Amino acid sequence: MTEERITETRTPSGDTHTTHTIVNDDGRRSGGGAWVIILLLVVLAVVGIWFFTQQSGAEVAKDNAIAGAAEQVGNAAGQVGDAAQNAGEAIEGAANGN
Repeated sequence: MTEERITETRTPSGDTHTTHTIVNDDGRRSGGGAWVIILLLVVLAVVGIWFFTQQSGAEVAKDNAIAGAAEQVGNAAGQVGDAAQNAGEAIEGAANGN
C-alpha cells in the first residue's frame, strides 16, 4: 500500500513549510520468474553435458575402429610376407631339384 503524507509546519514568524512524504508498505514481491530462469539454466547445463559426453563417446568409437582396421592391415601384411617367404622357399626348392 502506498500512502502520501503532507505535513505543514508554521514558524513563529508566520512562515509555512510543507513536507511531502510517500510511504510504500508493499514490501518486495518475488514472482516465479527467477525460479523459471534457474530451472532453464539447469536444464541447459544438463543438455550440454549430455551432448559433450555423446561427442566424446563417438570419438572413442572412431578411434577404436581405426585401431581395429590398422591391426587388420598389419595382420594381412604379415600374411602376405609369410606367403612370399613360402613362395621363395618353393622356388628355391624347385631350383635345387627338390
